[in-house]
Amino acid sequence: MTSTTPESPGPKADLHFYLQSARDALLWKLEGLSEYEVRRPMTPTGTNLLGMVKHAASVELGYLGDTFGRPSGESLPWVEEGAEANADMWATAAESREDVVGLYRRAWAHADATLEALPLDTVGRVPWWPEGRDEVTLHHAVVRVIADTHRHAGHADVIRELTDGAVGMNEGNTGLPSDDAAWWKEYRARLERAAREADGRA
Repeated sequence: MTSTTPESPGPKADLHFYLQSARDALLWKLEGLSEYEVRRPMTPTGTNLLGMVKHAASVELGYLGDTFGRPSGESLPWVEEGAEANADMWATAAESREDVVGLYRRAWAHADATLEALPLDTVGRVPWWPEGRDEVTLHHAVVRVIADTHRHAGHADVIRELTDGAVGMNEGNTGLPSDDAAWWKEYRARLERAAREADGRA
């Protein structure tokens, strides 16, 4: 279960805490779902749960590995030059859930080792950024990865709720004011009435 506050002081501990909380939230949204449900495209642009995990793994290995001269050795054909557009945002039938989740966990370990080994002011070069504008500090890179992962964890919240109604920030903490279905039905109806009134439809 994810903690509610960092256990030790210092900038690295703070950064790692918020990165790990996003990682945990993203993976938790896969639990209890079928292979179809974790892969199912739920928006017109194809947003799906397992694809976001695959993308997040790729982001960590890039920004917190290759950028600082610490290649992971992982094969990521979906981000190589000439790869199909958006190939990092979905899992093929041949890529198992275990493969994708395992890659993500290895990406965590590799990224965490980078964060542990280097000072936050270490400067790296992002291989896919334009030359001359490709320098970035480790601090900046970690913040960027945290922002990206939390963004996708938020996407996963919505996708999971649309899939089977399950909600929550993390295991044991829904972050919601009620678990009563009738309360939520009335709450949603109230929001609908307010929206219609604001738009002159009431």
